[in-house]
Amino acid sequence: MLRSSQPPTRIGPYNIIQLLGEGGMGVVYEAEETVPVRRRVALKLVRKGLDDAREVLARFDAERRALAVMSHPGIARVLQAGSTDDGEPYFAMELVRGLPLTEFCDTKRLAVRERLQLFIGICEAVQHAHQKGVIHRDLKPSNILVTDEDGTPQPKIIDFGIAKALGPPPADAARTLAGFAMGTVAYMSPEQASTTAIDVDTRADIYSLGVMLYELLVGALPHDPAQVGVFEFLARLASGDTMPPTPSAGLSTVLAQSDAIAQRRRTDLRHLQRALRGDLDWITMKAMHPDRVLRYETANGLAADLRRHLSNEPVAARPPSTRYRLEKFVRRHRMGVIVAGVASVLVTVSSVVATVGFVRARRAEQLAAEEAAAATQVADFMVDLFRQSDPNVQRRQNMTALALLEQGIRRVKMDLASQPLLQARLMQTMGTVETSLGKFAEARELLDAVLRTRERLLGADHPLVGETLTSLGELTRERGELDEAEQYLTRALAIREEALGPHNVDVATTMSMLAVLRVRQTRLAEAESLYQRVLAIDALVREPNDARTLRDMRGLAAVYRAMDRKVEADSLWRLVLQRQEQSLGADHPDVGSTLNNLGTLAYFDGRYEEAARYYARSRPIIEKAFGRDHPQTSGVINNQGEVLWKLKRYAEAEPLLRQALAIKERVYTPQHASIGISLNGLAGVLRDSGRPSEAEPLYQRALVIREQGSNPTDLAETLRDYAVLLRATGRGAQAAAFERRASATK
Repeated sequence: MLRSSQPPTRIGPYNIIQLLGEGGMGVVYEAEETVPVRRRVALKLVRKGLDDAREVLARFDAERRALAVMSHPGIARVLQAGSTDDGEPYFAMELVRGLPLTEFCDTKRLAVRERLQLFIGICEAVQHAHQKGVIHRDLKPSNILVTDEDGTPQPKIIDFGIAKALGPPPADAARTLAGFAMGTVAYMSPEQASTTAIDVDTRADIYSLGVMLYELLVGALPHDPAQVGVFEFLARLASGDTMPPTPSAGLSTVLAQSDAIAQRRRTDLRHLQRALRGDLDWITMKAMHPDRVLRYETANGLAADLRRHLSNEPVAARPPSTRYRLEKFVRRHRMGVIVAGVASVLVTVSSVVATVGFVRARRAEQLAAEEAAAATQVADFMVDLFRQSDPNVQRRQNMTALALLEQGIRRVKMDLASQPLLQARLMQTMGTVETSLGKFAEARELLDAVLRTRERLLGADHPLVGETLTSLGELTRERGELDEAEQYLTRALAIREEALGPHNVDVATTMSMLAVLRVRQTRLAEAESLYQRVLAIDALVREPNDARTLRDMRGLAAVYRAMDRKVEADSLWRLVLQRQEQSLGADHPDVGSTLNNLGTLAYFDGRYEEAARYYARSRPIIEKAFGRDHPQTSGVINNQGEVLWKLKRYAEAEPLLRQALAIKERVYTPQHASIGISLNGLAGVLRDSGRPSEAEPLYQRALVIREQGSNPTDLAETLRDYAVLLRATGRGAQAAAFERRASATK
């Protein structure tokens, strides 16, 4: 054995601190160098008997000049080589505190696009080494450590140059299989496995990159040596009999794990298969082609094709065709193509490209002119509207914002009747504002009218129809009409994805609203997947501290809380709060909402005093932003009342819960789940303050609402709380029946 149960205390000039890992070639320790500089290093001790130490060091010495000129942030430096008193070679390397590539991607739940962006950086590092004449020969996930630097993944390749130093010298090439095959079998190129591996070149590393890319996308190796045995695998590899299924087809071979694999990529199986099918299939298979002549010539070539894929440009790995290039053009210029109406133009490549470009330019110019004219009309209308609120024009006091909005709605309906699309544009905005103000009935009237107009004049699948359906989905969701909201939002998402592409900001908006609905429906796995997809889009199209991005992060934290993943929820909410306070200010309504979320988490953890402090900070911010009679305000007031109830401060809790209930009964439908929350809380205060006769009808109303709702946890809560009252008033049998129902409710 190389090492005893206790690691050595010192190797050469290095003090050994701890064991980092052990592999086929030896062990790696964390060590400290004190002279001439103090620094921590990773010390790789080569397994005794693996090779002659002097020969290894001589070969490494030959590599030293090439290694010395490598300077790339993606490559860990090899600092020194030597041998122990027992003749064991060792290498001191830059210490990288990161996770292996695949582990990092899965732990961070990186989406496919994020994995590709990270992988491009790895290709760039490999290209740098190749340009310096150095081949790695043992590229694999454990030799690529990834750190998180200010939220940006930074890959670092380790062991560059060591593989070649440890490999057989040119005159002794036959030893590769006779002694050991250089590299890790699962990631090894066919030429490395060959008994005549005398001219292994940079394309061996390209093959290994292809295997890693396959694993990053699919979550499994293209071929697992463990399934056939190492020697059988090496024989097949050397003969070129290693063409695996494509990545999209490979998902079917891991069907039992496919949902988990998709979730680790922040998507679902259907979307993951769609993301891999096509370009990524071609790119991956070209990189790991058994015949190195048919692989990418350079790591840069592989990276360039991945960049083309991410930019919706034709990739070099795929055979060119008129249809394929047209599809790529349409994806890159989706809106322009839709506006130009060129989707049906399928002729020869030259005429297609020329015609599309000409028509797109002309129609884009027309669209820009129409948009400018519409914007001018909107501006003129708004200027006139504000002028009408001037006391010098209207002899009255300055109008409130709400009065101005109401006047604007009246004028839009009258003055723009002859311009229905312009009228719909303004009514859309006004309807959305009415929803945010909690004026649901008024908003519904406006948005229904907008939907009718847009469907009639633009067609059922127009992106603007998707915009209105999204607004109606939000409105009906907030009113508690969850089935209707689902119809609106799923239809809106289908329209927007088809018309705008999967990475559009408007698609993210609809998806986020659908995620909130899934939380209300307790379909939490779907909600998590949706939020992960939303955040992937946010990362592409928004700044990191954009208010919308931070709201989406807050939404994902709410899903974690509902899943009882409290540590993740708390960590994410605190991060959101910190960024919101920095970028939006301490009194922004989004900050108030996040404080309310943190209070809720503390409440459900039984940390009532802490929850009360969060609610006390949240309430004035929300009241200032939305007013005293807004649904959001009622939520914070209700939360304050409930935590005071738990703290047995009944006299303070009761008026707050009554106030929250009154607001909710004004703005929500009678069976809204939020009304059930307030009824249950107020009943609890009355029960515990010795007024069971007042509490009982409230429990009965809450029970009716929650029996019709979709949240079994809420129903079980009311059954248990009502049972306490029944037992206290001598109705033990009825209480027991409620307790049994509560236990059976999941």
